[in-house]
Amino acid sequence: MIKKILLFSVIISQLTVSCSSDEPVNAPEGSLTEQIANIIKQPYSKLTPAEQKVKLEAEANVMLVQMDKSKTSGAIEAIQNLGDLLNISSVDIFDGKNDNEIEDILNVSGVYGIYTWNNSTKIWVKTTSTTELKFVFPAKASQTANNASLSSKSNSSTIKVKLEDSYNWQSGTTINDEIFLPTSVDAILTIDGIQAATFATTAKYTGTVETPDESSFKMVLNDGYTYEISGSKKATQNTAKSSFTYNGKNLVSFTAGSTADIDNLLKDDAVTQYQGKANGLVQIMDNFIIVAEMDIAGQAKDDEALEKSLVYPDRQKKTYYTDLNAYNIKNSESETSNHNKNVKLILVSKKDGTKIADVIQRSDIGYSFNTSEYEVWVNDASNIKYGGSWEFDWNNGVPKGTAVKIQQYDEVLYLKFGDSTEVAMSSYFSTGFDKLETKFEDFLKAFER
Repeated sequence: MIKKILLFSVIISQLTVSCSSDEPVNAPEGSLTEQIANIIKQPYSKLTPAEQKVKLEAEANVMLVQMDKSKTSGAIEAIQNLGDLLNISSVDIFDGKNDNEIEDILNVSGVYGIYTWNNSTKIWVKTTSTTELKFVFPAKASQTANNASLSSKSNSSTIKVKLEDSYNWQSGTTINDEIFLPTSVDAILTIDGIQAATFATTAKYTGTVETPDESSFKMVLNDGYTYEISGSKKATQNTAKSSFTYNGKNLVSFTAGSTADIDNLLKDDAVTQYQGKANGLVQIMDNFIIVAEMDIAGQAKDDEALEKSLVYPDRQKKTYYTDLNAYNIKNSESETSNHNKNVKLILVSKKDGTKIADVIQRSDIGYSFNTSEYEVWVNDASNIKYGGSWEFDWNNGVPKGTAVKIQQYDEVLYLKFGDSTEVAMSSYFSTGFDKLETKFEDFLKAFER
């Protein structure tokens, strides 16, 4: 729904300008709906930044509705519930001690077993299988009956990798799982015995190198949504493509590659001015494009340097929780700084080529939680290194400690308009856009490893 307060701000600004002159003040004529309709008819180049926001919101509303509608997809809800159940009761599809997630199910080969959710005991019950990897579970969080299943079959490559499974601190021994990377994985999600979604991944490798030369993933939902992503290594610059569509119509697509690749997508007269400048392009429906100048190799290098320089806090120190909060904000702000340094984005009207806003990243306050009041620091002179330790003291149900708020942060995309105001991009294009953009960047950076 169009936020009418934006138009009110336009009207107020017009009145302010009028009041500063000697001309008599005349309030804008017509209803609010008529004024919005009039603004929408105008090209972005003829609108003030405040008016551009009104037009942007009106044109982006279709995208917002479709992205939010996708959240009600039965298939997506089932996949989300499977993820939640795997968090409640972890499984190890490698027969070791790893806590595996959905990503592992779609990226392994030669692994078999049927896992059925037991709602009474809240655990997964494994049945041996030599042909498939399958999960049987409720499609909705509110259900108790197992009416959904996700099953996958795969083909193995010759590349064997080790995944750290567990570490024995007494012996100093690391236990690893060993698996063969897949060349393809096909999975089917069914709900009430009817196919609800299909998933397909492919990969090509050279020699014993674990990073694929080519990789792809495609998800097709029976209610009209399709998401796909693919990429490949190149001698000069790696390339990647991604799209999210509804009944074949583009909602958002991402392309990264050489300038020549992007120029081929900027053929329309209105946007030819951006040819020769970009190595990335985002197409949002038929109305907008985001032109990108990306140094993905530089960003991957900066992220690696950040990981080495910013050490995760020592859990055994008395100041652990204070250090953790400091770490969380420093890490988020540094990731944001790396992104803005290496990725330059501008939102452009596809119809008239006008730059609407810069797209930047900010660190926003995210999820928070409190530690247990039963956890207390116990001084211990014999502990020479730390002087004590964190311990749980139940004290007959009476807490002796003080809960500490742990704050986490999210890296969020913002639109910075010509009047220097900043608005979260999700206000116009849904939070789903941020998630798709992040997934695409992570996928592209994976080829740099």
